[in-house]
Amino acid sequence: MKFLPILFFSFLIYGCNSKDSSEQTSEQNATKLVNSPEFSSDSAYQFVQKQVNFGPRVPNTPAHKACGDYLVATLKKYSFQVIEQPFTATTFDGKKLNARNIIGSFNPTAAKRILLTSHWDSRPFSDQDSTIKTKPVIAANDGASGIGILLEVARVLSLQTPKPDIGVDIIFFDAEDWGSSGEETSLEYSGFCLGSQHWAANKHVPNYTAYFGILLDMAGAKGATFFKEGYSVQMAEEVVRQVWTTASRLGYSNYFIDERGSAITDDHLPVNKVAHIPMIDIIHTRQNNLAHTFFDQWHTADDTMEHIDSQTLKAVGQTLLQVLYQEAAGQAL
Repeated sequence: MKFLPILFFSFLIYGCNSKDSSEQTSEQNATKLVNSPEFSSDSAYQFVQKQVNFGPRVPNTPAHKACGDYLVATLKKYSFQVIEQPFTATTFDGKKLNARNIIGSFNPTAAKRILLTSHWDSRPFSDQDSTIKTKPVIAANDGASGIGILLEVARVLSLQTPKPDIGVDIIFFDAEDWGSSGEETSLEYSGFCLGSQHWAANKHVPNYTAYFGILLDMAGAKGATFFKEGYSVQMAEEVVRQVWTTASRLGYSNYFIDERGSAITDDHLPVNKVAHIPMIDIIHTRQNNLAHTFFDQWHTADDTMEHIDSQTLKAVGQTLLQVLYQEAAGQAL
């Protein structure tokens, strides 16, 4: 994804229709945390490692196909109904990609549905690296971490008896990270987010919708900080509030920072704008640092497993499960 340096939205928008802090605190205290299953950070870590073991998952490569087949098989193993959505994408530099979005559905007959997404492809060049700019990115954090968390969510959901009274759709978007790093292009989103753009315009089920959606990106690094991403606040503020409140109640406020952050071009934008599903982005950013908006290894050859942290995976994954179970119980925070 690409950082867009824009003016922050007015604080009037951020605060519009909100209640004062005392009312919010009273409501939060009145809603109890429901019991939710345990998210295994060790299992999530192994899901990240498995993807990295394939090598860079760059579209049109054997590693990309092999990893995609693994993701499909794993979702099916956990009794998800799986749809593969193949498509041909054209990159900003004119290349044709054989890509596929992978959609897995849990409890597919449930009327109330939550959409969870991440991208599974790797960037084909390390343009932010100080030396090796042409080497493909292994993408342990920028790609594999979000997928690893969602695979663990899928595994946990598959074990529950009875099933929670909610539908969960997991989409692994392809061809997210082959965008321009500064070259001029007329493509929307500078050539990033090709898979989510395709899905938003061609949903896997006609007239599909979800109550809301959550995108994970760069969700597994040591010491990650997840500020309230700017577009998420603008387009799905109530979902942002719910997720950050849940994280805080679970004790993860050192990861989920209660401050508004930068606005980031990412896969949630076409989902909001074209599919009309309110989706937020849980993405590792750093505040007031235009030179290093993301984690240090972003788009470099050093985005490897040594920087993935089980505690970060746990914070994000347990928060997602709690959000799902609060919704299933009709007890959203």
